[in-house]
Amino acid sequence: MAKARAPWGPRARAGALGALLLGGLLAGPAAAQGPGADRPQGRFLRPTTRIGQPLDYELSYRHDPAEEVVFPDSLAGFAPFEYAGRSYAPTVTRQGRSLDRAVYHLRTFSLAPVQTLALPVAVLSGADTLTLRPPLASVRVLLSAPAAALAPGAGPPALRAATALAPVPPLFNYPYWLAGTGALLLGLAGGAALFRRGLARRYDAYKRRKNHRYFLAQFARHAERFTLSQSAANVERAVALWKNYLAGLENNALNSFTTREIVDYFGHDDDVRRGLATTDQVIYGNGLPDDEGAEIERAFQRLRVFAEHRYAVLARAE
Repeated sequence: MAKARAPWGPRARAGALGALLLGGLLAGPAAAQGPGADRPQGRFLRPTTRIGQPLDYELSYRHDPAEEVVFPDSLAGFAPFEYAGRSYAPTVTRQGRSLDRAVYHLRTFSLAPVQTLALPVAVLSGADTLTLRPPLASVRVLLSAPAAALAPGAGPPALRAATALAPVPPLFNYPYWLAGTGALLLGLAGGAALFRRGLARRYDAYKRRKNHRYFLAQFARHAERFTLSQSAANVERAVALWKNYLAGLENNALNSFTTREIVDYFGHDDDVRRGLATTDQVIYGNGLPDDEGAEIERAFQRLRVFAEHRYAVLARAE
């Protein structure tokens, strides 16, 4: 199995690697290669690039499996390129030859139209280090600025004025709207907490006034129907409506009270006592005398006047 190593080895090889770089710089590529040694191959994976654009350089070396090979790491000389990373493949040995390969991710900010690179490979043999360099690989840099602007001593290119306003779509300002909505909700909550009692009293007064108007209209309708039909059923409906209205107004179960209990509850009020006594005679007397129509109408009047009186008393109490 091959003993080749991927990009620069452990710290124990740091001295050998320094000797590799120094020997390569002093002796040059031709002098660093021994007789009969296979030459590494280096190439750019793309023939052109642009300033700052990522560019990949592939370095490969086919050698004897017994040789120990070290590829450059991030501290090698990549000028005029900048090192951005690397990836490498495991050693592959076939038919008595091993292949090591690494891809270096580079980029350049140099304005030279053609730029070259040849990364060395170190072959370790005991205390000796052999530096092998591949042929120079070149890449052409595509420049966006005109050539005249890049000539030595050339001034800055002429600027073209463009003062027309570009349409910008309006953006919905979510933070401000959320903050405004939150402030509004907090204000409403604070106002509700501060004025809750007053608002509740006003709402209760509104409901009481609405129910009172509805009661007066319905009670007058039942009284009118009784006048037209002289029916005891209309009397019973009018009294049931009166009891239900006062039960809601007094907030109790007044509609389930007997006539005596209702009279006692209201302190033997004359209108309540006389009005209910007259209507009870019609409801429970199994008939309506011919001369009782006027008396029933007066009973309706007494019950309506008492309901209006109770409504006024409770409205003033608020």
